[in-house]
Amino acid sequence: MTENVIPIKEIPNYSRKDFQSDQTVRWCPGCGDYAILAAVQKALPDIGKRKEDIVFISGIGCSSRFPYYMDTYGIHSIHGRAPTLATGLKIANPELSVWVITGDGDGLSIGGNHLLHACRRNVDLQILLFNNRIYGLTKGQYSPTSKPGTKTKSSPMGSIDEAFNPIAVALGASATFIARTLDTGVKHLDQMLLEAAAHKGSSFIEIFQNCIIFNDKTWDYASDRKQQPDTVLFLEHGKPMIFGKNNDRGIRLNGLQPEVVELGHGITEDDLLIHDETNRNLAYLLSQMDYPDFPVPFGVLYRDTTKPAYEQAVMDQIHQAQEKRGKPDLRDLYMSDYTWTVEPDKRETQAIMRDEMGTGPLDEEYLDNMEKSLTGEPQQVNKIHEGLSIDPISNLLFGRNAITAQAGDSLERAIKLMQDNNIGAIVVVDSSKRPIGIFTETDVLRKVATQIEDLSARRVVDFMTRNPDVLQSHVPIAHALYLMSIHKYRHLPIVNEDGVVIDVISFRDVVKYIQDYFV
Repeated sequence: MTENVIPIKEIPNYSRKDFQSDQTVRWCPGCGDYAILAAVQKALPDIGKRKEDIVFISGIGCSSRFPYYMDTYGIHSIHGRAPTLATGLKIANPELSVWVITGDGDGLSIGGNHLLHACRRNVDLQILLFNNRIYGLTKGQYSPTSKPGTKTKSSPMGSIDEAFNPIAVALGASATFIARTLDTGVKHLDQMLLEAAAHKGSSFIEIFQNCIIFNDKTWDYASDRKQQPDTVLFLEHGKPMIFGKNNDRGIRLNGLQPEVVELGHGITEDDLLIHDETNRNLAYLLSQMDYPDFPVPFGVLYRDTTKPAYEQAVMDQIHQAQEKRGKPDLRDLYMSDYTWTVEPDKRETQAIMRDEMGTGPLDEEYLDNMEKSLTGEPQQVNKIHEGLSIDPISNLLFGRNAITAQAGDSLERAIKLMQDNNIGAIVVVDSSKRPIGIFTETDVLRKVATQIEDLSARRVVDFMTRNPDVLQSHVPIAHALYLMSIHKYRHLPIVNEDGVVIDVISFRDVVKYIQDYFV
């Protein structure tokens, strides 16, 4: 008897209701966002993805409430950054269907930079830009797509800014699927959503959306059913550009310029432009056509299926690297050293040691002594690199007792401890001998010497460097060198498994170890 195994990727028979969340939809009554939400929920059952493989990511604005109302995964992110989060998510899991919900303010002002790069990289995202030509959430300021002369709270005398053209922006940024539709055009909107979902690459849809409160009827010429035949050009690939109530008007090319013509009197469909959604130059011409001089183009203005999606190219590089180097191990990476192999001559030896140990905290005399001791042969330098990456810090501990101080000790006592023991630092510990700070020669020079006269009256806790980095003795010496070099430390406290200080190491200890064991 054969066991009935359900395929992992089997798609349930979803309906629109399956994508409706339990959250109360909170937009102004009559807002175009309701229609777009309904259209998206209606389209999703047909894109061939499970609910758990669909993600909606938004920025800030009225449209950005969208993820709350979808029964899918979602992220309500920060202003303008939705394309960035979406890019990261798509690279992390290319199998997801990732939708970016943004508005003309969120996507084209603070988010313009992020939108451009998502498009140019051809990340497989569906970017829906709700364009109502106004800032709705912040109560009616003019937006990047507001027409010049628009009077708002932030432009009481009329906006003097030239309006952004979202389609031209997406085209200039090299998006590979670019379309325009309308919030209340249910059938057309549904078709554009499905085509965008099927496209492999950056899909950008500008959706004319009405803000009934702050910019009502801004798209009336396109949404009014009586005007629409004469004001909207519905594009179909491979078909002539015809519009009008009686399909008696069209778009013809006059030289390099499109023009509106009346059919008849010697002008036929053969004279009209044929829409070719793969023609980028034609798409640019269409992007410049706007009402009232032209009907506004709706539909797919441009589609390029030849360009690989960004995340696929990233995965290809990862696979190539794995084939060449093998699959990486995170622990190996974490425990690896911070040195690399070079082929120096004798004159480069000092530069190498500076690069790997950091010039800031390493005294010049140490470098000079080390250079004199080394043979300059690559094998010798490589031997040192290998030793530092393998040998533990415990090899630097020479049986000394850690010199420590208490937080309440005076500066006078702390400095005397350093002088009597000929050391450059003492560790300040609590009652359990765990470090709470480190007091060094640098602290003395920078904080004490020029400011404090009575050393006995001031406590070391006020001048120490708090919460110092510490290491356990089993860690490779290379880790200690790395911390010293990037943070310009001269000393590092060493602790046992209980966090109790057992010693302090310095560059002097490292140099001595190299000279004793490798030279």
